[in-house]
Amino acid sequence: MTTPFLFVATVLVWGTTWIAIAAQVGDVPVTVSIFYRFALAGMLMLAGLAVMRRLRRPAVWRFVVVQALCLFCLNFVGLYTATSLVPSGLVSVIFSLASIFNAINARLFFGERISRQTVLAGALGVTGVVCLFWPDIDMGGGAETLRGIGWAVLGTAFFSWGNMASRQNTRLGITPVTANAWGMGIGALCLLAILTATEQPLVLPAGGVYWTALLYLAIVGSIVGFTSYLMLVARIGSAKAGYATVLFPIVALAASTLFEGYAWTPISILGIALAVVGNVVMFWRR
Repeated sequence: MTTPFLFVATVLVWGTTWIAIAAQVGDVPVTVSIFYRFALAGMLMLAGLAVMRRLRRPAVWRFVVVQALCLFCLNFVGLYTATSLVPSGLVSVIFSLASIFNAINARLFFGERISRQTVLAGALGVTGVVCLFWPDIDMGGGAETLRGIGWAVLGTAFFSWGNMASRQNTRLGITPVTANAWGMGIGALCLLAILTATEQPLVLPAGGVYWTALLYLAIVGSIVGFTSYLMLVARIGSAKAGYATVLFPIVALAASTLFEGYAWTPISILGIALAVVGNVVMFWRR
């Protein structure tokens, strides 16, 4: 698979998962739904690799565990908790900073230089996302808003640290497919531990829509989405791959236009233009 294909696939897959996530909102607690998602994805990946005789035990487990905690457990807890406290548009703005988080962490953990190109592209992209969600951004909620921002920053930080763990796994010869298969299973066990500690029951919904959405999130959103994204991280670096988070909201709003009648405004169109320009700057080659 080519690098542009992986980038486009990641953006399209994660940009449409909101539809399935919205279909799961109801009687089932969010953490329980996340547990179901990664438990199913982990079992499918491990079983599939075993059937194809491609299941391998990682030579080094510690970074697989770090990746599991950061990408398949704690980041979702942070971002979903933030969404319960502040508008989702504000969470999207903070999460779109992932490329900047990745650049800083790559500097800290791998000694990579933070280029002006990355900073400029990130600034353009985040400004674009701010424009897209400007009507939904309410900073007047006081302490609750600050808690929501804190959870969103923490969730984005965990996501970025998971990217760094994935890069280290690649350096150790552990492929994204292998790390994801074991990592999703480990992440599901950690989520189960959180549910047990907080005494949340494993609710089983009866509606077919919920289970259809769960299949989409487990197979397409998790197995395809995370594998494409982490292969992208291995190829082009975490900062450039992280710019995909700027484009997720554009795909989500495009889908909302088709299914929910989202009305575009001049400021949201400006937001798309800035995000696209940022994308050009990020991948520009002299």
